[in-house]
Amino acid sequence: MLEQFERIGKDAMTELENVADLSALEEFRIKYLSRKGQVTQLLSQIGKLSSEEKPKAGQLANRIKKEVTQAFEKLKKTLETQKESASQELIDVTLPGIPVRIGRPHVITQTLNELLEIFGRMGFGVAYGPEVEDEWHNFIALNIGPEHPARDPSDNFYIDDNTLLRSQTSTIQIRVMEHTQPPIRVVAPGRVYRPDTVDATHMYMFYQLEALVVDEGVSMVDMKTTIEQFIHTFFGPETKWRFRPSFFPFTEPSAEVDLLLKDKSGGESWVEVGGCGMVDPNVFDAVGIDSEKYTGWAFGFGIERLAMRKYGITDIRLLFENDLRFLEQF
Repeated sequence: MLEQFERIGKDAMTELENVADLSALEEFRIKYLSRKGQVTQLLSQIGKLSSEEKPKAGQLANRIKKEVTQAFEKLKKTLETQKESASQELIDVTLPGIPVRIGRPHVITQTLNELLEIFGRMGFGVAYGPEVEDEWHNFIALNIGPEHPARDPSDNFYIDDNTLLRSQTSTIQIRVMEHTQPPIRVVAPGRVYRPDTVDATHMYMFYQLEALVVDEGVSMVDMKTTIEQFIHTFFGPETKWRFRPSFFPFTEPSAEVDLLLKDKSGGESWVEVGGCGMVDPNVFDAVGIDSEKYTGWAFGFGIERLAMRKYGITDIRLLFENDLRFLEQF
């Protein structure tokens, strides 16, 4: 009887080695491991043996069943994995890959980079400053007195009585002049904040680029020449522009810069894009620069306005809505 057990176990293992698919494996299970299978039936035959043979027969039957069952489960798992892999789509690694969509700089970033490149060719350095400022740099040093309407809480984002989000990048000019003796030739880009009502031409956060030149003998002619070179480089050599008298507390004399651009109706109209002027001597006195020896000029432009004028954008809100249908045009 024990020899018969050994033979059934050996036959099962040999046959299992030749099973090549799940269908044949199921036939093997029925033949050997089902309720009436040959391996399972070994245990039922132990009762026919003498009391002396039963222990050895029981151990042998259990060992054979365990070995056959383990081998069966291992092969089943292997065949199932092979079937799953075969059902998956084959990937041809020699084919070209799927193109990855590459991002591009935002239109404001593109405009800012172009501006910095233009002024860099003119010999300007670049200066940056904090967006959270104190009253000294944002108002007092810029000759904006305590009673000036520009300091009204309704026109600024105050954090406390002496701290606010900067309302102009002119604060960077003050910081540069505090720590640098003339000659000075820098542009100062950055975000500024004003609680304006949002509409097609106004935003409560926007970008500015200001320029500052301080040296001996600097005049309005130098400023006009620089602005003209900038406008003709950025908008094209045929662009018409003009100075229009204006007032700013930190420059005297002061002017607005207007461009002659086409409007929606196809006609032309003058559009204001920034302000400029000669640095007021009071500003030099506040930062410790000799106003008897040095003169200087400054101008500032809204970067969004420049981008809108150059690319024909009619609503400033489009620049901040992150609509790819709009942004992908640039």
